[in-house]
Amino acid sequence: MRCTQAWEATSSVARTITGCGDDGEGREVSEHQPARHGRKPPTIRDVARAAGVSTSTVSRALDERLPPSNTVAAQRARQAAAELGYRRDAAASSLRRTGATAIGVIVPRLRDTVMAMLFEEIAFACEQRSLLALVATSHEDPHREREAAESLLQRRVDGLITTTTRVGDDFPATLRERDVPHVLALRTDGISPSSIGDDELGGYLATRHLTDLGHRRIGLVAGPEHASSARGRVAGYRRALAEAGLAGRDGWVRPSQFSMESGEEQGEALLRTPEPPTAIFAVNDNTAVGVMAAAHRLGWRVPEDLSVVGYNDIPLAKRLPVPLSTVHVPLGQVAVNAVELLMDAMVGRPAATRVCLPSLIPRQSSTAPPP
Repeated sequence: MRCTQAWEATSSVARTITGCGDDGEGREVSEHQPARHGRKPPTIRDVARAAGVSTSTVSRALDERLPPSNTVAAQRARQAAAELGYRRDAAASSLRRTGATAIGVIVPRLRDTVMAMLFEEIAFACEQRSLLALVATSHEDPHREREAAESLLQRRVDGLITTTTRVGDDFPATLRERDVPHVLALRTDGISPSSIGDDELGGYLATRHLTDLGHRRIGLVAGPEHASSARGRVAGYRRALAEAGLAGRDGWVRPSQFSMESGEEQGEALLRTPEPPTAIFAVNDNTAVGVMAAAHRLGWRVPEDLSVVGYNDIPLAKRLPVPLSTVHVPLGQVAVNAVELLMDAMVGRPAATRVCLPSLIPRQSSTAPPP
């Protein structure tokens, strides 16, 4: 399969919703089948579809280095290739000769603990399936994201997993139009195949934990508005407040980046308000650590004066001087789902979304509010 040649437009994409816990079990409901209109040179997937065989069968049937096969499947593959005008690309198949396939992974930056952990899990899931994972970074820059994708495709990766999707950005639509097999991870546009956590549920669990402890003034370090994951967690925060009969205050919701520096800046802003919150939910553990740093610098004690809850459950969270209450996301399952969805996309199966369930991990950073 040569992604750089796969420029056919996709007029519709099937969408499947799968809910899963750590064991990956769930349900799927298919909505519609994909329709294709070929306008560019055919790919190996086109040949496989036309012949009704797998892409590996086509590859073996057209590989001149192997003894010719006269099976019915091989004959159908050669006939379909001839009818479509498909020509085997030796460079694109070089990885197949070692039994491996390369995929590209785009992350904002590898110094972000969550992204580093997710890539490590993706690489492990690939290794278990004889795949090779290559990584590129975008630094949250849409232009660099496209450059990273092109660079990976030029290296003949057979598909992309991207964690950089921005709300309202047309990059996933461009990948669909070009028929590049791809999966969105941790973030989604609601159309392309996606492997995500239930962010609204996670935001609800974090905020419900604080309301159950008795907090009524709960601030939010909300993450970047362009990230669907942050938006979902904000929606969960608002739902938990409404359920508790609490009115949210605009001054207590502070947009941020997914970084300690941003968390410290926005945490300080919250604590300097005329009526500061007694608890803060940060939609990322890095920002939660920044909030705790701001509290310490301003003379606030955690949790005696201020409760803090984060999100993602990075390894640092339980090793802090005051262990951080957080929401655990099963990144290993997110990674496995992403790789499996990409393998499905590479053979033309309908797009799907798999949603993994988060869980609350209460620790010492959250307690009842001060009297």
